[in-house]
Amino acid sequence: MLRKIIAQVQSNSFAQTRLEAYRNLIRREAILGGTIFGQVPNGHRREFFCLDEHTWVWHEEWLDHSGARQVRNTRYDVRPNGIVKIQDGKGYQALSPTEVRHLKAAIQIYYKKIVSSIYHQAV
Repeated sequence: MLRKIIAQVQSNSFAQTRLEAYRNLIRREAILGGTIFGQVPNGHRREFFCLDEHTWVWHEEWLDHSGARQVRNTRYDVRPNGIVKIQDGKGYQALSPTEVRHLKAAIQIYYKKIVSSIYHQAV
């Protein structure tokens, strides 16, 4: 019985360590991804990252001219029949051909930057 408990604790600990490592990588990728569209202005926070094989996320926070915090979240879902986006939790919208080209270009830049900067591999 004690062996089962110890094995379960070790298994949980290993799973927790892997999950934390994954979260840290996503955070690093998100911050670096947020810079692919240029320098992030002071007081702004931008993140762009791949959440899973079908989901991309763009997150931005800033203070407006009155000092109020503004947040914009855009999730891109890649589906077999196209790409849809959900912005700030409001319904699905199909991407226009121009938006698809821009997203594709952003993803290509993202991969090059992430692979070379975080994973230290030549692209």
